[in-house]
Amino acid sequence: QVQLVESGGGLVQAGGPLRLSCAASGRTFSGNTMGWFRQAPGKEREFVAAITWSGGSTYYADSVKGRFTISRDNVKNTVYLQMNSLKPEDTAVYYCAARPSVVVGTISSGYRYWGQGTQVTVSS
Repeated sequence: QVQLVESGGGLVQAGGPLRLSCAASGRTFSGNTMGWFRQAPGKEREFVAAITWSGGSTYYADSVKGRFTISRDNVKNTVYLQMNSLKPEDTAVYYCAARPSVVVGTISSGYRYWGQGTQVTVSS
């Protein structure tokens, strides 16, 4: 079992930055691919970014590519999502997820463990 706790969400003006953190505890953090997903009101949960256990490979949704950066610190058992140039359409609840596989996935059903989510609101 892996417990995930997100933090760092809040209200930010369009164009501004925000950094989300996801702290993992419980079963070993190692070997897990980590991902960020988001869900806006009335919409389905969508993939945002993912990073392999080694951190050597990262993947992004086209909508955030060039603006968001995912990273991880395996000593601190924490994964981060640095969000720059935020847009109102980035407003959503952001979820951290863990996938016990070295293979990156972009489908939410492929992730076994989930955090409770953190709200990000971007004002225009």
